[in-house]
Order: sequence, then structure tokens, then C-alpha cells
Amino acid sequence: MAIVPVALAAQQPVAAPAAPASKPVAQPKPADPIGPLPEGVTEPPQAAPEPPPLPPPPPIWTLQQASALAGYINNVGSEGLSPTDYDPAGLIEAMRSNDPQLLAQAATDRFNKLSSDLALGHVRGDARIDWHVVDKDLDEARQRQMLDAALVTNRIPEVLNSLLPTHPQYGALRTALSITPKTDTQKINKIRLNMDRWRWLPRELGQKYIIVNVPSYYATLVENGATRWKTRAVAGAIKTPTPQLNATAVGVILNPWWEVPPSISKEVAGKPGYVAVKGKDGKVQRWRQPPGPTNALGQLKFVMYNEQNIYLHDTNAKSRFNSEVRAASHGCIRTKDVLDLATMLLGDDGGEWTPDKITETLASKKSKQANFVKPLPIYIVYFSIAANTDGSIVSYEDMYKRDGKVISALLDNDGKAPVDKKPAEKVAAK
Repeated sequence: MAIVPVALAAQQPVAAPAAPASKPVAQPKPADPIGPLPEGVTEPPQAAPEPPPLPPPPPIWTLQQASALAGYINNVGSEGLSPTDYDPAGLIEAMRSNDPQLLAQAATDRFNKLSSDLALGHVRGDARIDWHVVDKDLDEARQRQMLDAALVTNRIPEVLNSLLPTHPQYGALRTALSITPKTDTQKINKIRLNMDRWRWLPRELGQKYIIVNVPSYYATLVENGATRWKTRAVAGAIKTPTPQLNATAVGVILNPWWEVPPSISKEVAGKPGYVAVKGKDGKVQRWRQPPGPTNALGQLKFVMYNEQNIYLHDTNAKSRFNSEVRAASHGCIRTKDVLDLATMLLGDDGGEWTPDKITETLASKKSKQANFVKPLPIYIVYFSIAANTDGSIVSYEDMYKRDGKVISALLDNDGKAPVDKKPAEKVAAK
């Protein structure tokens, strides 16, 4: 930086003192946006919202293809569905109209409704009762792709059959339905509703998974389509029913704390063996039970996040497993010999949790999460009957009284439970 000589600096003009800042001029307030506009001023026209894109036009069907669809509809009773729900008479009428566009629309509408029911189930919404399983087997884009493929290849029945459940139990129920006398309406409807429950589930359950059927009180580990392990279970009591859900189990917690549900916190408040969790204000927010021989979760619980906060776990009340009716929990699944199950799963795929390591951790009395090498899905379901391969039926008690509403919805054209009607068993008998 250059140094300015003093003499030269003295000759520089002196800046005039800054004028005092003037007060800002008050601006008029804008007009009230919801009040009237000033006289003579018109509101600018608003751009009209863009209309939603129109659905693609239905593809053209040949009479042969429409006839194949009509034939499938007429025989869909073998899958536990009602042909009249898909209006085969209306399709025949469109075929006789000699109007290609009318036929295209009629056949496409019936294909879409039928494929949705085959893939996702006929009973929908609240009629399923406490159902929280996510099924992504079919959406609009895939449905259109399947329809186009079916028409290009002239394989309408084959494409529709590809949507059916692959589980052997579904096939056994289909056999049971085929050999049941048509006059035994009550049994037929029981079979049909449980076939529909299989359609509510994902078509592929996984290479390895655990399925808990609440009415049977059993938990089963299935691998490569075969039962690998099965044990007794205790499900939710009548007043605290177990919901139907799926979750992914990532591991187990050894020596778990039990977080007491708010619904029963008053029952344990202040009792020995429970720890209060207090907020900053010193007030008790919830109660916990530390690990130990009296812990309600026993030695371990599965880590399987779900919004319903339901999981498989051990128990300190093992005598419950000896009962035939095992509806006694607050909603979770107490699982007999669950330590054996956890040890098996933790050792799969070269897992580092050996039996000795698990025993040492349990002996430490400290909580520790042990993760599976590969997480596995768990399905908690509600099947009130099962079928043997010869079509004979094994019945379970409808403990939560859910079947009646499901049957009513199954008999409804839109799969919804009718309101203010007679009980389903009486409706079905007509």
C-alpha cells in the first residue's frame, strides 16, 4: 500500500458530514387478499389445474381371447371365488355386440377385477379385521403388463393362474373344496375364506421364514418349502388379540428388558421387580422389568420391528404351553423352546454366535443383541382351518370371532362386509 505524504494528504477534500438518516416513509398496507379489490381492478385469471392423465385405452381383444376369459370366470369357483362377481353374462353380451371397443372395455374390466382378486384376495379393507400384512404382488402397471402379455401370447388362463398362491396349503384347501358336498354351505364358506386369506399374503413368502398361525397356537420355521422346526405358542388373549402382520427379524436380544405396555402399567406400578422410568419433571412415564428369572420375556425376544409392537419371545410362565387353549398373552407370541430356535438361526450361514457364546452371554445377565447373518421374514396369520393333502380338514377355534365378518365380505360383490345384516353363517345358509 502506497504511503501518501502528509502535505498531499492535507490537500485532500474533507468529506462533508453525513446527513442524519431520515425516517422511512410509511408504505401503504397491501390490500387484504381476501377483501374486495380496488375499484376498476380485476383479478387476473387463474390457470386451470392440469387434468390427471387419462388411463390408456383398453387393448383390443379377439372373440377367442374373450371366450377364454369367460371360460376362466365360469370355472373360478374352484379357487373359492364366485363367478357372478365378474359378470360373465355381461361379457358374453359384449362379445355378441360386434363392437370391438365395447368388447375391449368389458373384457379388460373383468380381467382387472379378476386378476386383482386372484393376486390380492377378494375381501378388502376393514373386513379383514386387524390385518397389517403388506402385499405387493400386483399393481396397476404390472397388471397392464400382464394383460398385454396374455393377449400377445393368447395365454389368458395361464397368466391368471400365475397369480395364485404357491403355498402347498392353498392347493390342499382347493382339493378340500372340490370334494366337499355342495350342500355343506358352512364348510364350503370356511374353506373359501381361508383360501382368500392365503391370497392376502405375498405369493412368495421367502426361502426361509417363520409363520405363526394364531388359532392353531403353533410357530413353524419353514425352509425350502419344508418344515424345519415347529413348536407350541401362546397368542393374545381374547381381550388383547394378536394382530395379523409381517415383519423382518434381524436377530434376538438376550437377557431383554421388558417394556411394560401402557395398557397394563397400572398393574405393575410400584411392585417389586419393576423399574420406573421418569421424565425431567420427575414424573413416572413408564415401567420396565430388568432381565432375570421373573422377567415376562424370559431369556430372549426377537428383534422384528413392526408398528403393532408384536414379537416372538421366551416366557417365565412355561406351564402355559401345556394348555390346549393358549390365548393368554397381551398380544405377543410366547414361543416354546425359543432359545433352541434362536440358536439354530444364529448359527445359520456361518454365524459367529455359537451355542457356547450364547450360553456365556445369558449367564452374564446383561442385555445383548445378537444378529442373524441373514434376516428372515415372520408372518403372524389367522387360519381357522387347514387341509391335509387328501383334502381332509383340520379345524381350529375361531377364537377372536373373525370368520363371520370375512365370510360376509366374501359373499359381497365388492368384498366388503355388509352393514347391519344378519350374521354371516345365517347369510351363507340361504
